[in-house]
Amino acid sequence: MWSRLKGRLEAGAVTAFVAAGLALAPAGARAQFAGEGHMPTLAPLVRRVAPAVVNISIEGHRAVASNPMLSDPFFRQFFGTPDNAPQTEQRFEAAGSGVIIDAAKGYVLTNAHVVDQADQITVILADSREFKAKLIGTDPESDIAVLQIKPDHLTELPLGDSDQLQVGDYVVAVGNPFGLGQSVTEGIVSAVQRSGLGIEGYEDFIQTDAPINPGNSGGALVDLNGRLVGINTAIVGPSGGSVGIGFAIPVDMARSVMDQLIKTGEVKHGHLGVYVQDLTPDLAAAVHAQPEHGVLVARVEDGSPAAKAGLKSGDLIVSVNGQEVHNSADLRNKIGLRGPDEQVTLDVLRDQKPLTITTKLSAAAAEGVVPGDRIDSRLAGVEFGPVTPDVAQGGSTSGVLVTQVESGSPVFRDGLRKGDIITAVNGQDVTSVDDFQQAVKAVSGTLLFQVARGDAALFVAVK
Repeated sequence: MWSRLKGRLEAGAVTAFVAAGLALAPAGARAQFAGEGHMPTLAPLVRRVAPAVVNISIEGHRAVASNPMLSDPFFRQFFGTPDNAPQTEQRFEAAGSGVIIDAAKGYVLTNAHVVDQADQITVILADSREFKAKLIGTDPESDIAVLQIKPDHLTELPLGDSDQLQVGDYVVAVGNPFGLGQSVTEGIVSAVQRSGLGIEGYEDFIQTDAPINPGNSGGALVDLNGRLVGINTAIVGPSGGSVGIGFAIPVDMARSVMDQLIKTGEVKHGHLGVYVQDLTPDLAAAVHAQPEHGVLVARVEDGSPAAKAGLKSGDLIVSVNGQEVHNSADLRNKIGLRGPDEQVTLDVLRDQKPLTITTKLSAAAAEGVVPGDRIDSRLAGVEFGPVTPDVAQGGSTSGVLVTQVESGSPVFRDGLRKGDIITAVNGQDVTSVDDFQQAVKAVSGTLLFQVARGDAALFVAVK
């Protein structure tokens, strides 16, 4: 079960800072972090990093059903209550973390879900000073947000190079778990380039076993040189707490989103216009390519930047601006996290011959999102949209995209996840949202969705 890391504050929650728990440094770091008596310690590193990591407290309001039973579609149908049942505004408080990335201008980097629906945002520094924060902008697709506070004797954290991270590198996580106050944990990079998890629209996660928990969202993942390499954002675990599998957004991805938010207050994602397919060993052998290197163009969208540049079905895209492309999610990140009108150079293999193609990206088209409860009461808590080249994955070029799923909703419990592409309903192929609506309405019993999720194909039954 995936969990966001924003922690909700209950009445009487502890808000004072607690002493940072300092983990022992690995043997290879002893010379750099040797303390008194030559004992290994990360204390010098923590002293440099801690002032740049902040606690974030938010207050806001959200709409809730006036009767909790009416949030269940079964009870709405049983009592004949319309889907747009009366709602009330409920006040809430929550806590998260953030990182100061520009001390001179007061910019703070955090997760978009930390400040979602916030009416008031307070940033609390490690020295207990508090500042009211201005929201510069958010990008829910990458889960990045930028705040600004008064630049009053702040400390910033230098940005590292997350592309250079390797599995086994030591990292330190700093944040505000469970609203307790600033805390420090240590571990290693367990994996890189994790995608297809359905947590965000753009995924290229760093996986770490450094313990992170609810409230760590937006906090810093730093290397042993004290440089920011990731923004902690999610965990997986049955209890909602750390079980040693946490995920952070690479700072290289966060940097490109942050730059757009600071410049314009919003993010416009680049659009190339190709449907691509990951290389299986058999497919790679058929096109004489390496299985872990490049993606195969299945179709080119008419009038797109790809079409204007001459890309063709059957081309193998192996790199973007000199950076290797590993899979379809990797290509989506490399294109979508660039701005419209940005020029990109693609290294392509066509009939085993190298080819260089340069084109200028366009703006990704806005998706028409349809709430699930407008289609059928069984689909409350989920939203659907069309499959575009920017979200196509695993060779799925048609179907319906799951754009959002409420955690804890009946459909979520049934197994549907954000980013899934539904290709068939009870054996009937669907190629558009309209097809999907008609197919769902024709089924009175259990809905059986055929789903593409990353490289996998599976069935999800919705009652």
